[in-house]
Amino acid sequence: MSQSTTQPVKKAKKTMAQRNRIAMWSVFFVLATSVALPLMSYSAHWLGMTATAQEAAGATNPRANFWGAVRDGVSGYSAVKGDGANVLVQSGGTDWLAKRNGFLSQKLPWIIAGMAGIILLFHLFGGRNKLDKSGNLSGRKIKRWSWIERLVHWVTAISFIMLAITGISMLIGKTALIPLLGKAGFATWAGLAISIHNYIGPLFSVGIVLMILMWVWHNIPTGVDLKWLAAGGGLFKKNHPSAGRMNAGEKIWFWLLATVGVAVCVTGLIMVAPILGFQLPAGIETARANMQQANLIHGALGVIWTAIALGHIYIGTAGTEGAFEGMSTGYVSEEWAHQHHDLWAEKMVAKGKVIDPSATVASRMKADAQAAPTTQS
Repeated sequence: MSQSTTQPVKKAKKTMAQRNRIAMWSVFFVLATSVALPLMSYSAHWLGMTATAQEAAGATNPRANFWGAVRDGVSGYSAVKGDGANVLVQSGGTDWLAKRNGFLSQKLPWIIAGMAGIILLFHLFGGRNKLDKSGNLSGRKIKRWSWIERLVHWVTAISFIMLAITGISMLIGKTALIPLLGKAGFATWAGLAISIHNYIGPLFSVGIVLMILMWVWHNIPTGVDLKWLAAGGGLFKKNHPSAGRMNAGEKIWFWLLATVGVAVCVTGLIMVAPILGFQLPAGIETARANMQQANLIHGALGVIWTAIALGHIYIGTAGTEGAFEGMSTGYVSEEWAHQHHDLWAEKMVAKGKVIDPSATVASRMKADAQAAPTTQS
């Protein structure tokens, strides 16, 4: 009796343990399957993509190859005749445009604004460089510039201003002028600016060459120039350093004109040559590449030169009393000459070149005739 009652209890306990194990393994199987199945699908997908990529790499795509060749500038056939007509895409133009619309037009022009700000602050806090005897001038004059020198200077200077305005307009007009003029207004101005720039440029280049020929012998550096530079040109001290007919600042400007200015002129002529009917001595592709490089050099040097020119214009006008009179009339006061160019003034006095205020018109005309650009020292 006791055996029959205990046996079912043991069997029931064993069945419960089996059920627990089954439940535990079932849960483990479900968890393992939920992890394994996604991994298997990802692996199958990766293997399939790898195989597809390998097949694509080994296969050729004629359309992609065709446009790749076009993008690289490979020539084909075109019914249009002429140099370069068989080249559909000139890839160098895209690279040039990215550089031109990048640093050249977005960043570099700010140096012009920076220079203008420096000049304004200097004028407000430093003031004008006045003559020591401003209120007690004798009236005696010394011929400084001949009529041909002044003519060349003013033609070149006015041309420079026109070229700077039109050049900067073309460089930053899309960003700075369209908001002011509108697209239609800017298009009209841009067309006019391009024409002015292209036709004034050669005249300006001739002026640069003539200025170099007239003044090169007066701008050879000497030991006096080092002392002038060490003294800051007299801008920050009352005592003015000695100088000949050209001081060190004027010589620096001259050699900037003779190097940067010539480079600007040459690169400009390279770009404008086809417009004026001249063919560059190179194939069309080489000519285009040269024009693109010339455009970048022309723009960068032009902006830098314009910024420096602001200082030159300021010193020759509002910055220095009596300086503008010399280039406008050809004469400077004896006091101005002794203050700014004492070594040259002493030579003029020794040669009897000082003109008394009582001198007749004939005396002045005689002095003008004797004041040739190549003989003044």
